[in-house]
Amino acid sequence: MEAVDRLRRGELNAALTKALVQVQVEHLEHGPADAIVFQSGNVVIAVMHDVLTNAEKALASSGRQGEVAEIRHLFQNGMEADFRGAVERLTGRKVIAFLGANHVEPDLAAEIFVLDSSL
Repeated sequence: MEAVDRLRRGELNAALTKALVQVQVEHLEHGPADAIVFQSGNVVIAVMHDVLTNAEKALASSGRQGEVAEIRHLFQNGMEADFRGAVERLTGRKVIAFLGANHVEPDLAAEIFVLDSSL
């Protein structure tokens, strides 16, 4: 497919990182401080650092880490279609599974995409 022909390895990872960060910014008006995307076979993994908003950090520091994790899970569900769309557009592959996870301390998020075929 066209996207794969244009972008390979490092270029693809950089484009995916930029696109996934942009999805976060569009939805939450806050992006991660740092992000990295890597791939192996038919799996793409994004790890984002410092994703929590100031409000979420305040909740977490007041002992409500469970609620923050629940909120983050809801955010990921809300962003899933845009995350999938970005990955499909850039890889030229269909995302057959999306898994997201968050950790409050340290402040990390992981987005995992399983594609219909290897890159």
